Amino acid sequence: MSECIFCKIIDGEIPSRKVYEDDSVIAILDISQVTKGHTLVISKKHVRNILDYTDELAADVFAKIPKIARAVRSFDPECEGLNLLMNNEEIASQSVFHGHVHLLPRYNSDKDGFGLKWDTHSDDYSDDELDEIRNKIVSTLSKEG
Repeated sequence: MSECIFCKIIDGEIPSRKVYEDDSVIAILDISQVTKGHTLVISKKHVRNILDYTDELAADVFAKIPKIARAVRSFDPECEGLNLLMNNEEIASQSVFHGHVHLLPRYNSDKDGFGLKWDTHSDDYSDDELDEIRNKIVSTLSKEG
């Protein structure tokens, strides 16, 4: 028996408020409801996070997200938008180590209390440093095919 809470939800061992299910994903209301309608899209295949997705699994899981996101966005006429968020590893606030995507309906900052902080660091890097970062990423991608 798996100790993973999402595996237990997928297997029906733990109840959830399911909004969508097919052969590859399940979408449920997040118990925390960071914003009203906060939904998780969870791969039925247990993988730690996006870093462990195969191309095929990613294509299958992410193909379902637009349809689910449209439904989440549409359920409440006060919803003005939606954040799509995937936390990968503890440093990035991943708390359940089973790949999942958060769909966070947005209302307004006064009403939903959710926010992201985006500091700009454009002045912290020279053109040469940015070129070096770019070249390392391109090199890694070319090795992966």
